Amino acid sequence: MKHLLNITDYSKEDLQELIDKALYIISSPFAYSHSCEGRKLATLFFEPSTRTRLSFEAAMLELGGRVISVTGPGGSSVTKGETLADTARTVSCYADVIAVRHPLAGSARAMANSSAIPIINAGDGGHYHPTQTLADILTIYREKGSLGGLRIGICGDLLYGRTVHSLIDAMSRYEGNSFVLISPKELTVPAYYTEKLQEAGIPFVQTNSLDEALPEIDMLYMTRIQRERFDDPAEYDRLAGSYILDAARMKAASKDCIVLHPLPRVDEISTDFDSDPRAVYFTQAFNGKIMREALILKLLAGKDHPDNTDISPEGEKLFTDDSLACTNSKCVCTHERGLRKEFYTDKHGVVRCAYCDQPVRE
Repeated sequence: MKHLLNITDYSKEDLQELIDKALYIISSPFAYSHSCEGRKLATLFFEPSTRTRLSFEAAMLELGGRVISVTGPGGSSVTKGETLADTARTVSCYADVIAVRHPLAGSARAMANSSAIPIINAGDGGHYHPTQTLADILTIYREKGSLGGLRIGICGDLLYGRTVHSLIDAMSRYEGNSFVLISPKELTVPAYYTEKLQEAGIPFVQTNSLDEALPEIDMLYMTRIQRERFDDPAEYDRLAGSYILDAARMKAASKDCIVLHPLPRVDEISTDFDSDPRAVYFTQAFNGKIMREALILKLLAGKDHPDNTDISPEGEKLFTDDSLACTNSKCVCTHERGLRKEFYTDKHGVVRCAYCDQPVRE
């Protein structure tokens, strides 16, 4: 059994396998329509979702399987004090694979530690969103013909944007890519990611100017400023609307600069750009369903996979140490009762929490 907790759980070869399977599904939509008969997907969504939840459910239905669901924290025994570990153990009795979305970083890992069936991270707070990245890379591959040699602009909330974090992790592995990271200074990408880019020798620049970046990039990944990630509503109001992309502004970009967005959008992309052939965000939503079909097929193929709950996103072995503590208030380990605290030492010798990747204190 192998879970999908972070995009780095899958090698480049794994990702290409999924892309190839997705392209075949697009060309032959009914080829796998009976592949998951008698199998069930459980979708556990403790945060609101439209595209991710519905695309998972549509994917399983189109594969001939069935779906059981929990939507919102009020729809589960978590509101009664049940731990995520016990939820995972229970749902493992009813389904063959679980897709979970939860507001706390590391929640999918916490469930994977106790689950008897594969766990798919469908978004854990502002941490990771690997299946959105599957949609992203299929879109880039179909539009650009390659996943390498690209100047990648990423704009908006880079601090809390889980789709951004997973995209950087994925696209960093392809040769010739570089990044332009565009955000207000309050929402710059966490140092953890810039350190990884520096360590790998991948070129990147950080800027607050979208206009300066547009002529230089091959693709633009727009994100919204996320109200739900802010503890202070006034801070959100101050930063909301920092970047608005419209048809006039896109005149500065190249004629083949595609624009992606994980959706939902608020006002960061004007509807007057939707008819531009470079706007591929709704195609991206379709690609998400197809890649989730390919992922479900892979996870339920019956192959033996090594467990991946005992290594970090960078492949380091996890360990426990009672003298260490994670103080991240948005990490599952500071909320979940009875959760085994786990850590790893990164390539720079920094000890980090295995659930949220934040440095810890002794």
